Amino acid sequence: MRICGLNKTTILDYPGKVAATVFLGGCNFRCPFCQNGSLVLAPQEEPEIPMEELWAFLKRRKGILDGVCVTGGEPTLAAQLPEFLGKIKELGYLVKLDTNGTRPEVIEELLKNGLVDYIAMDIKTSREQYKSVAGTEHLDMEKICRSVQLIMDRAPDYEFRTTVVKELHSREDFQRMGEWLKGAKVCYLQAYRDSEEVIRPGFSSYSREEMEEFAVILRRTIPLVQIRGLD
Repeated sequence: MRICGLNKTTILDYPGKVAATVFLGGCNFRCPFCQNGSLVLAPQEEPEIPMEELWAFLKRRKGILDGVCVTGGEPTLAAQLPEFLGKIKELGYLVKLDTNGTRPEVIEELLKNGLVDYIAMDIKTSREQYKSVAGTEHLDMEKICRSVQLIMDRAPDYEFRTTVVKELHSREDFQRMGEWLKGAKVCYLQAYRDSEEVIRPGFSSYSREEMEEFAVILRRTIPLVQIRGLD
């Protein structure tokens, strides 16, 4: 398994915890607004962090860090992920996993074996518009829905989150998302920010007032809906 990046300390990636974030390369989506374009499109060109270096770092930081976030790319594509998370747990850390939900069988295995403490699943948009926003025709929506239900039913803690892009999301999308995710405990709306790392730069974000309007729509069926990324 190839480690393409390490953020040694973050108080943002794991809610309520001090954590390190490990980045894995490769993804089966091509979301045009993705902020980790190089990890998705050319992970082989990213500098590789030796596994021995990572383990040494985590051993030194025991008692300082609460947890480790594993993100990407799409981490569930890595065959060695269960073993990797198991070693992190053996060191005494909490584990947060970021995923797009395309591999529910992996999520189920991780939950069954107690290898994740928090799952953050990206909800790209309403089910009806998913393919266009995820940037792929090779999408099994049933698997996405299965992951949503697995996380709601069995994850120790979780969040659903949506990066909101003005050119890709409409009010109707959030109405449909609210119906789909009814019963979820929490959803975060993240304001899009353009950068050179985006796969297809040039998108724009909604205003604070418009984001609040979308949050109100989701609160009809989801108790906690908050907005991230607005100054």
